[in-house]
Amino acid sequence: MEINSGDTAWVLASTALVMLMTPGVGLFYGGLVRSKTVVSMIGLSFLAFALASIQWVLFGYSLAFGTDINGFIGGLNYLGLSGVGVESAPLAGNIPHLIYMAFQLVFAAVTLAILTSAVAERVKLSSFIVLALLWTTLVYDPLAHWVWAGGWAAQLGALDFAGGTVVHISSGFSALAIALVIGKRIGFGSYVMEPHNIPMAMLGAGILWFGWFGFNGGSALAANGLAASAFVVTNTSAAAGALTWLAASWLKGKPSALGMVSGGIAGLVAITPAAGYVDNMSAIVIGGVAGVLCYSMLLLRVGRGLDESCDAWAVHGMGGLWGAIATGIFATASVNNYTGLLYGNFHQFTAQVIAAGASVIYAFVMTLILAKIVDATLGLRVTEDEEYVGLDIAQHGEKAYA
Repeated sequence: MEINSGDTAWVLASTALVMLMTPGVGLFYGGLVRSKTVVSMIGLSFLAFALASIQWVLFGYSLAFGTDINGFIGGLNYLGLSGVGVESAPLAGNIPHLIYMAFQLVFAAVTLAILTSAVAERVKLSSFIVLALLWTTLVYDPLAHWVWAGGWAAQLGALDFAGGTVVHISSGFSALAIALVIGKRIGFGSYVMEPHNIPMAMLGAGILWFGWFGFNGGSALAANGLAASAFVVTNTSAAAGALTWLAASWLKGKPSALGMVSGGIAGLVAITPAAGYVDNMSAIVIGGVAGVLCYSMLLLRVGRGLDESCDAWAVHGMGGLWGAIATGIFATASVNNYTGLLYGNFHQFTAQVIAAGASVIYAFVMTLILAKIVDATLGLRVTEDEEYVGLDIAQHGEKAYA
């Protein structure tokens, strides 16, 4: 198929937008932790991008998008990007294969960055590197193949426009598994561990909102009406999520500005799988429900004393699960050639539930196994003294603030 320059330009721009989301995650998480670990937290996002970039070029892209093997994983035909050049991409024939690969690369990187929520302020850097490479290879790559490269979920008919299952369910429920293995920070629950810089976290959330236009709009893989629709419903859902989380926090006390931006992220997460299939009225419902749901899951997490304090599980895991199911409810043929439960298509709803449920189980169980292996062999945590001093000094020999 002939390369389309307009579509190529849009996917190039979208790739750059999604890349910016990784430092956005770093700033968001960095603002949520204590000042003695902010360098470490932001650094983990940059490290995630570097690790995912090399893994993806060497073999990750091939495992995710190579020739299908039993609906579970891709083959090694793209090993070292062999055969991935400037010709049209097999799964997106109007743009160069290289830029399609790069677009998928930045998705893998930001997913790994989201996962760092689980290890905030207590992870050993060397152990994180090993776990990150194992996780990207054995969790992310298979899930991407299931949905986006002709795997069993795609064969079932499950829809995931931009990563509700592949990105958000995988990172959120994997974060839950790692948090259970690595354990609580010293003193967690005994004294308050407040975010050290809420403006930094809000800036990070704003960068994420901005980058999400490439995340969802770029997933149309063309500069067309579908990209425009995905762009607008993305913003609509984010706004609805921000307002409902703000309202919910207001009912319990004061309206939280940090809660508002967290709600915006929840709305962005929830619309991600549905962005190419639903209209704006549905986007308001999807985002609005996500804001209340994810806030409720945060309260549940706090009530249970679980130290997953950047809330990848509450926001990305549960928001992604809701969004995947909502796709099967609200999908409408007026946007794309798919319909959901509201339009009489029960099969689409059941396909979404099955694919989302399988992704939850696979991501959680596989990550739990990997985390236990790394913890048993290398140890996931730093020492108590290092944790007390803070990872900025203990791991990097640097301070965020003089």
